[in-house]
Amino acid sequence: MIPELRRRIGFEIELMAPPGVSRRTLALDLAGRCGGSVRPVWHHDSEPSLVPGLGRFLNLTQGFEVRRRDGSPLCTLVDDITLKHGLDPRAPATPGWFRVLTDDGRLLRLLSARCDPGTTLPRVLEPAAELWGTTIERHGDVHRLDDAAGATIALASPAGGERERPCEIVTPPLTENHHAELSSLLTTARELGFTVPREAAVHLHVDGGPFRSPAALANLIRLFAHWREPLRTLLATNPACRRLAPLPETLVRAVAGSPTTSELREAAKAGHITKFFDINLTQVLTDDPPLRDTVEIRILPGSIDASEIVHRAALVELLLDRCLDPTPIPAGPPSPDALLEMAASSLIQDQ
Repeated sequence: MIPELRRRIGFEIELMAPPGVSRRTLALDLAGRCGGSVRPVWHHDSEPSLVPGLGRFLNLTQGFEVRRRDGSPLCTLVDDITLKHGLDPRAPATPGWFRVLTDDGRLLRLLSARCDPGTTLPRVLEPAAELWGTTIERHGDVHRLDDAAGATIALASPAGGERERPCEIVTPPLTENHHAELSSLLTTARELGFTVPREAAVHLHVDGGPFRSPAALANLIRLFAHWREPLRTLLATNPACRRLAPLPETLVRAVAGSPTTSELREAAKAGHITKFFDINLTQVLTDDPPLRDTVEIRILPGSIDASEIVHRAALVELLLDRCLDPTPIPAGPPSPDALLEMAASSLIQDQ
């Protein structure tokens, strides 16, 4: 029996296309099945830099937004740089695939707004060049845009190494029929030969509003800090998944008592919190979330089976219900069985 999810949830599901197939292939197939349309979009990400003195490159990679016949969003398909296993890093770029790189977040957002992800590599930086009043220089396969003083603004280069194959399916927030919606997307992906990458995860974005109260937020921190290993065991977290980490110790210490929202925010700031922890709390730790007001649970394993994903999401829902109970979640002794009992008690209270 497939459980019915009660929350408004957005899903991020990491997959890998077979050789010769890409996320564009899946986008066109999904659009064709529903009589919809595909629009190229930029996906923002970052990666370590090999340039001395430059910690990271910010990049724009090509994604595809799929809409139904009535214009409503079906999903967006984007790259995920953590997915690398099985790709040939020396493979030349497939024609039509490229990326844009810069080292400043403000420049990245400006480039995203001005440049067209659906154009060609030689032309992609032209709108930005017009804005700066300079010309694009070509160095081999790389197209470079400098300002009038010679400072580099952006680079555009072929996206080699089979980077068209990684595919993260990002759904809009789903309020009903979660299983049916996911099943439609994943069935199509399976038919095209998509598989679950070695490093894959599934992420859940749930509404952050209920967790803005200090008691609920503190319980959420207690759950993912004090019960970290039982959670990862019960949900079968993928040990090869990248960009996961325990919550910072400053934040864990802050929930020993009854902290205020301000105290939790200060503790998070002191712990240098980012989105790349087992749970992403960055949006609920500010009064004005910059992207979307959600809590992101990041420790579900990769899957291409809608039933598996929904069953794990249903368990997470029950544990989130317990976090909304103002009674502090105990520190232990944590175990998977005790975690199941906690979920079962939330289910009984709901009934």
